[in-house]
Amino acid sequence: QVTLVESGGGLVHPGGSTTLSCAFSQRPRNMWLAWFRQAPGKERVFVAALTWSTGNPYYADFVKGRFDILRDSGHENVVHLEMRNLEPEETAIYYCAATATDPLSGEVASQESYHFWGQGTQITVLP
Repeated sequence: QVTLVESGGGLVHPGGSTTLSCAFSQRPRNMWLAWFRQAPGKERVFVAALTWSTGNPYYADFVKGRFDILRDSGHENVVHLEMRNLEPEETAIYYCAATATDPLSGEVASQESYHFWGQGTQITVLP
């Protein structure tokens, strides 16, 4: 069982930047970490993921070039989501997720690939 705790949510101005963090309780072999988000009235969608062993990132098309998912350089069990040029439509609850099993080919962005979830943190981009 992996426990995930997100932090860093809050208010952001349009065009602004912020960083979310996800601290997790243990780091199984073959661990993948991901971020998803759920806007009001909408389904939860994939944002970014990485495989911990290599740090190779994967991004949803709508965040490429603006978001970075990164392993923390100082703490072994923390992953960050750096976000830039945020827009009001990106107001959402951002969730950290993890799995200790490699996602099936083509399923990195699938919620069903992740077995552990945090409670989420709210990001509000002011209109």
